[in-house]
Amino acid sequence: MDPEVSLLLLCPLGGLSQEQVAVELSPAHDRRPLPGGDKTITATWEARLQTQPWIFDAPKFRLHSATLASSSPGPQLLLHLGLTSYRDFLGTNWSSSASWLRQQGATDWGDKQAYLADPLGALCPGGSPQHKDLPGELVVQELFSSVLQEICDEVNLPLHTLSRPLLLGIACNETSAGRASAEFYVQCSLTSAEIRSYYMNGGPEAHESTGIIFVETQRVQRLQETEMWTQLCPSAKGAILLYNRHPTLQSGAGKSHLSNPSVPALSLQL
Repeated sequence: MDPEVSLLLLCPLGGLSQEQVAVELSPAHDRRPLPGGDKTITATWEARLQTQPWIFDAPKFRLHSATLASSSPGPQLLLHLGLTSYRDFLGTNWSSSASWLRQQGATDWGDKQAYLADPLGALCPGGSPQHKDLPGELVVQELFSSVLQEICDEVNLPLHTLSRPLLLGIACNETSAGRASAEFYVQCSLTSAEIRSYYMNGGPEAHESTGIIFVETQRVQRLQETEMWTQLCPSAKGAILLYNRHPTLQSGAGKSHLSNPSVPALSLQL
């Protein structure tokens, strides 16, 4: 396994649809206050604002854990989520003391992620939401819809050309202290030439990438053995590792396959 990424969860073969995922949102799943208080988080944030005054704080969902149901007619995956923020992420996962925080979390709580923000990625709707204001169904909808919105904004693809996302699993970025990211599979009805044309026209978040590369499905299965692997960010590596563990998804020829967050399966953003 690449030291930059680890796999936290592999969904059942073929991935899970939105209806097969449920969320338990609770303050019990929030980050623990840092030993000695959160003053260091505030200091880190204020220092970052001095050098990058354009950044802004925003609420995010925090992944505490995930539970697969062995056999159930209802949802097959339960995500245990709390609330966190971009500010807390910079002050914990990206702080110089992140390794110490993981060690201390394991000592104090039996959980090396206890003191870390660990945002899952999707923004919380509604400014500064409270746990009780966000029903689980709305949270699941936000997680799945944010995947499509990201593709539309960054790759500039029309929404109607994209299939409903399937959750492949959860990968952890070990370069940011184990921050988890949910990895999805999305099919696109356009050809690679059509996708390139849309991409070159630029979308609302065209600045998020510098180019797009298309990779044959067969090559994706062995991408870890190529030079391209070293150029991928950890979350993209996680998406590919999970994609390769779902062989039934690789049999659909003739369509483009997109994975969030870095569209690494058959089309790669750089």
